[in-house]
Amino acid sequence: MTNVVALVVAAGSGLRMGGELPKQFLPLAGKPLLRHCLETFAAHPRIGGVKVVINDTYRELYDSAATGLPLLAPALGGATRQASVRNGLESLTGSPPDLVLIHDAARPFVDAPTIDRTIDALQDHDGALVAVQVVDTLKRADGKFSGETVDRTGLWRAQTPQGFRFQSILAAHRQAATGPEMTDDAAVAEAAGIKVVLVPGIVNNFKVTTRADFERAERMMAEQRAVVPLEYRTGSGYDVHRLVDGDGVWMCGILIPHNQKLEGHSDADVAMHALTDAILGAIAAQDIGAHFPPSDPQWRGAPSWKFLDLAMKLVAKQGGHVTHCDITIICEKPKVGPHREAMIARLAEIMGIDAHRISVKATTTEKLGFTGRGEGIAAQAMATVALPLS
Repeated sequence: MTNVVALVVAAGSGLRMGGELPKQFLPLAGKPLLRHCLETFAAHPRIGGVKVVINDTYRELYDSAATGLPLLAPALGGATRQASVRNGLESLTGSPPDLVLIHDAARPFVDAPTIDRTIDALQDHDGALVAVQVVDTLKRADGKFSGETVDRTGLWRAQTPQGFRFQSILAAHRQAATGPEMTDDAAVAEAAGIKVVLVPGIVNNFKVTTRADFERAERMMAEQRAVVPLEYRTGSGYDVHRLVDGDGVWMCGILIPHNQKLEGHSDADVAMHALTDAILGAIAAQDIGAHFPPSDPQWRGAPSWKFLDLAMKLVAKQGGHVTHCDITIICEKPKVGPHREAMIARLAEIMGIDAHRISVKATTTEKLGFTGRGEGIAAQAMATVALPLS
């Protein structure tokens, strides 16, 4: 049997959608975006191995995204996509495959038939490019106005995977290493004289680049889930942390400048802890302390998004998704209002849900009790989760 390896390129920073996480690690339907294509390749019977090219800065995020999947050891990327692909190919030379399929991590909807068509095309050709034919009228811009109409005859939109005979594409990438940067691997192959055949792709195999792309991907996932009867569960969470001298308070993943900080084993993000417990409660998965015990030194100073991320993954593992959450922060200081939108945006990024499904509120206790005396901050949260009806 022909040995085929899928080389998934996930070394970019991908921050243009905002926030601190590269797009390949943003949650999509409860899983990191990267994991969707990895699961597809790993489950395909004709793929003998899956190797991911990563940025070592995000190794921990990659390890979390790849948990439980039978993958080859990752390769480290380079300064450009082209360099990253070359590094990935070089890492396979110790036990070279016959064929390699190079795929962008930001295309989560690649499907098994597309993979099959690509492999089949390589039986008679040295290179294969998955693409979809251009059907829209094309216009060349004249400043801010519409200019000439461009003839779309023979035009295709390139996608991935792009498949090649391994030794051929390795040689082509080595040859291109000192030349100008090219836009994709088909261009690298063509520059080396390799003929690349077109393979029909699917419209849904689009690249998630902008926030609008991400929202489109979420809608697609929601439509897929809509055919399954659902039940709705609600969980609640509550947390308290003491205020001590410091230089800022973590709240909903945002560091608010302040002359104090919250004391805790992790970063003590009281609001995110309450939300995590609410989600865990909705799926009857114990509480945050059961999953991240304070006695475990590995969680000392840990960012609380990791706790929330685990809760979202547990929801996804049950086939569910979070439909709404409501957080109330109880404190005299610092003021929450000026940071509310940033908090909602950060939570939406971590959870992979629309911002309009997240509510963040604040109140005081009119200077009564420990929060009123400024000794600590409390937070309570409610979360609604949709799960397949069992």
